[in-house]
Amino acid sequence: MKVHQFQEDLPPPANTVGLVGWIRKNLFNSPLNTILTFVLGYIAVSIILAVGEWGILNADWIGTTADACSKDGACWVFISVRWEQFMYGFYPDAELWRPRFFYATLAILIALLAYEKTPKRTWIALFTITIYPLIIATLLYGGVFGLETVETHLWGGLLVTLVIALVGIVVSLPIGIVLALGRRSDMPVIRSISTVYIEVWRGVPLITVLFMASVMLPLFLSEGSETDKLVRALIGVVMFASAYMAEVVRGGLQAIPKGQYEAADALGLSYWKKMGLVILPQSLKISIPSIVNTFIELFKDTSLVLIIGMFDVLGIGQSANTDPEWLGFATESYVFVALVFWVFCFGMSRYSIWLENKLHTGHKR
Repeated sequence: MKVHQFQEDLPPPANTVGLVGWIRKNLFNSPLNTILTFVLGYIAVSIILAVGEWGILNADWIGTTADACSKDGACWVFISVRWEQFMYGFYPDAELWRPRFFYATLAILIALLAYEKTPKRTWIALFTITIYPLIIATLLYGGVFGLETVETHLWGGLLVTLVIALVGIVVSLPIGIVLALGRRSDMPVIRSISTVYIEVWRGVPLITVLFMASVMLPLFLSEGSETDKLVRALIGVVMFASAYMAEVVRGGLQAIPKGQYEAADALGLSYWKKMGLVILPQSLKISIPSIVNTFIELFKDTSLVLIIGMFDVLGIGQSANTDPEWLGFATESYVFVALVFWVFCFGMSRYSIWLENKLHTGHKR
């Protein structure tokens, strides 16, 4: 009898794994794909070189007037001259330390929350969504503790974009969760109210919501009372975003197997304990990509506040393009605004992917 000895499995060839393997499999796996790879690669390289030449090599960076700009490349002098307007709108120069403090503290808090080993992260998160907004609102608006009052019509640029986006994101998520639970409630009245609210707000464009919040909301207030324009915009954004967030959360709730509900009931958990300890943590984990996608969409939609006379970073760019001294540099303005939006949206997207992978438990259904 011959005894066959089997050799141990050998590793795959180096040219079939890693970057080289991916390239061979996806870009050069057939004659047609090879030709398309070279053609599209040539087009991509040509575009990158042209943009780099226009935006970096031949660009003008130093100066204070349009005379410092040539016609060969981008005029980033325009952005540097208008930098404070892009960042703070028409906020008084003597008080710019207040929005700068807001930017600095917000960056620090985001870094602390993003770092996994930060001590007391839960307390920092609670501080960020409860006390911190009140401190910043008081600081930016003023009127107390000797701070000069800065009316919100002077706010603009990235400041308005961040304020509207952060308030919309932070407030719409819990409201959306409540609406999603209400739509799946066994109580007909609660379910009907939640369903009507969600369907009404999801069926109306945000630009209409902002216009109605600016024009119609004061009609529901007592005579002589006046609501700040920014507050009206925030109310409209929150009500609109919470309806979309409710449907995202409801999709996560429906994805949870029925056995999870039955197991929680078998343990004798009350409704709120069942939702808070068993169902919602799983559904929110499943819904992370959709939730962050809604956040990104909300961040981009902040540019619609221009319809009610507020100048976010895009609105500031458009108003700057009408300056007679800087006519002809609209491209630089739009490129800069696009870069600002891309940085924030890409950052949220990458953090979403990291969080999804971190919470992945290895058993997708």
